[in-house]
Amino acid sequence: GTPLFLVWNRLPRGWFGRERLMETTCFFLTAFFAGQAIFLGWFDAIFGPLAFGYWMFLFVVLAALRFGRHGVVLVIAMVAIQALLGAERGVGYFGADVAQTGLENFWCYLLVLTVTGIALALSFHVRKQAEDSQRIIEERLRVSQCYGGVGVWENDLVSNRQYWSEAVTTILGFPQAGQLAWESFIAAVHPDDRRLVTEAHRAHIEDGRPYDVDYRIVDRDGKTRWMRSAGRAERDADGKPVRMRGIVQDITSRKQAEESLRLATLAYDNSSEAMVVTDAGGTILTVNPAFTRTTGYAAEEAIGQNPRILSSGRHDGGFYRAMWESINTSGRWQGEIWNRRKDGEIYIEQLSINTIFNEDGAPWRRVAQFLDITQKKASEEQLWKQANFDNLTGLPNRRMFHDRLEQEIKKSHRANLPLGLLFLDLDRFKEVNDTLGHEAGDLLLQHAAQRLVGCVRDTDTVARLGGDEFTIILGELDSPENLERIARSILDGLAEPFHLGGELAFVSASIGITLYPADASDVEQLVKNADQAMYAAKHQGRNRYSYFTPSMQDAAQKRLRLANDMRYALAGQQFQVHYQPIVELASGAVYKAEALIRWNHPSRGLVSPAEFIPIAEDSGLINEIGDWVFRTAVQQVGRWRAMHHAAFQVGINKSPIQFKSPNGTHAAWGAHLQTLGLPGESLVVEITEGLLMDATGVADDKLLELRDAGIQVAIDDFGTGYSSLAYLKKFHIDYLKIDQSFTRNLAPDSNDLALCEAIIVMAHKLGLKVIAEGVETAAQRDLLVATGCDYAQGYLFARPMPPEMFDAWMKGQNA
Repeated sequence: GTPLFLVWNRLPRGWFGRERLMETTCFFLTAFFAGQAIFLGWFDAIFGPLAFGYWMFLFVVLAALRFGRHGVVLVIAMVAIQALLGAERGVGYFGADVAQTGLENFWCYLLVLTVTGIALALSFHVRKQAEDSQRIIEERLRVSQCYGGVGVWENDLVSNRQYWSEAVTTILGFPQAGQLAWESFIAAVHPDDRRLVTEAHRAHIEDGRPYDVDYRIVDRDGKTRWMRSAGRAERDADGKPVRMRGIVQDITSRKQAEESLRLATLAYDNSSEAMVVTDAGGTILTVNPAFTRTTGYAAEEAIGQNPRILSSGRHDGGFYRAMWESINTSGRWQGEIWNRRKDGEIYIEQLSINTIFNEDGAPWRRVAQFLDITQKKASEEQLWKQANFDNLTGLPNRRMFHDRLEQEIKKSHRANLPLGLLFLDLDRFKEVNDTLGHEAGDLLLQHAAQRLVGCVRDTDTVARLGGDEFTIILGELDSPENLERIARSILDGLAEPFHLGGELAFVSASIGITLYPADASDVEQLVKNADQAMYAAKHQGRNRYSYFTPSMQDAAQKRLRLANDMRYALAGQQFQVHYQPIVELASGAVYKAEALIRWNHPSRGLVSPAEFIPIAEDSGLINEIGDWVFRTAVQQVGRWRAMHHAAFQVGINKSPIQFKSPNGTHAAWGAHLQTLGLPGESLVVEITEGLLMDATGVADDKLLELRDAGIQVAIDDFGTGYSSLAYLKKFHIDYLKIDQSFTRNLAPDSNDLALCEAIIVMAHKLGLKVIAEGVETAAQRDLLVATGCDYAQGYLFARPMPPEMFDAWMKGQNA
């Protein structure tokens, strides 16, 4: 009873589950009926002498094997009860034991059965516990390998077999698990690392050097992963290695982290931006090499210091308070700041400060990045000056003048005071330029600008529009007398002789005056009024000023009539296109020409393009006229490519108005050339430098459309405008046309020759061809040939002529 009580104080597990219920029921019913047959004499007629008590040992063994201690003690208890009942009734296996031995046989039998059963049950229980423990250990090892990314491998050096655990396959991505040849393992290694693994393995076997190697594998998905293998060889009694055992671990994340750290370090050390890391209190912890290059402070000099060592003293306390308010509020600040290098030099930097916070939200580190933008600022300022100020005189240019005039109009409107605009042109300036040279002319313009500035108030604006034209904005005039006093002062100041390098020059000025708001209320009309008044002063004898009057509109009316006549000129076939040949200087060949428009007015005769082109631009007719010139010229170039030269090319002038007009028709030019079967390079569009400098987004797009169509672009009158090299790089230009003002006075050792040489060399370096305009003498031609100029045009070769005359001229050239 004691074993039964001790064992069955806990019920057995799993006996009555769905999987074992049938087995449990069948087994114990069979044991019960066997006990009945053996000890109570059931089925004697069937079994007879076979029903011996030793059969119960079989049930005890089966109970120990399948049902453990619970099953054994249950069978023994059932046997004890059945045997006692049989002995008491005198039947079964122990039927005579009471009379013969007083149940001694029964007790011996029961003792042997109990010891055997319990011993077997305990043995099986201990073994099962050991197996369960081993299984638990293995499962825990497998889980730890899975979660730790670690696998176990063994290399049998005698049979050359490689074994690795399941974790190596499932977690680390090796092709398969189990026993493989060493070559199968090497095949899984990345080709670039196989030699490394093989050499490390050989060195460990032969020399005993540690086997600990990092290498890559290509996993089942084709991805490259990093592994670390470490192991040790086991040797036999003779010291011969028989096997190696070790671990393999996925270190891909570690390698990626190391690579990221390495890249971050490289970026930190090689960044062009200076970097500083401080603690929360502002003490410098580390700096990169760019910091030293920018500030002059070595790392050991800066570490431990406060960034205040760079303070320039240019910013007040309010600036720094605003900076720290942003840093404390948002954790960052960005802006421009003046600082001081170690040698005392002041520089400006683009600075950004970011804060790194602890887990509790407290500042931990601050990272500052800055870039020295001193040169950039200087370049931007220089570009701004070039875009808004005249390079020669330093005065505001046309663009800045228009901006200033708009602002002054607004100020005058608010103050309810008149504004005066003076338009000034130097009289006889061309004579000075032609007789004393362009250098003297430039010097005269500089001196004239200084005198003009000296005649007005500091709040007034003097601007140079171009050439010898100046404008003066006199804002918020208290009385008209002040305006006249300034005008007389200007005339007197300019009448004084100009000392131009040993030469004296005398010029005067013609001044046109208009008032806002009496004469006009917008910038454009004010400028037109002042221009008209200036021409009136010239017509009155020069060296005087003239106010704008309504009578000056008569000239504008004449221009309007001419504009109206121009509207019928195209339909009346009054326009003609003449062509001036362009000669290749190296060979004398002619396969280029410039198309030039002429107007044969029915009543006025030939009208100069200088007279009607500005009117066409103002009226918007320039788009229609320009398109007609294009279509006429390309028809002609198609014939000449067939008659004279397969690569014949015609250049046409394109007005800036055509580029800036959103309704320009040039977008269809490329399609029209394709319709005629002509390539884009059969046409060159000539533009001015001013178009490049003042190009809006619309003009940019249209230049690109020409380039996409294959049409080439030339800059006409190069050197007389802004001559911005930056825009030569920005736009795809094919030709530079040197203005005739440079070739007119071309002579050996002259400044004009030096300028021409400089333009030609620069153009060739940029891959551009050069065309010289206005060549009238053989000496000019020879000098241009010597300088390497590509092409030339001018009266020396031929004047512009109609197509039929051009054909005859070409025949003479060919002859």
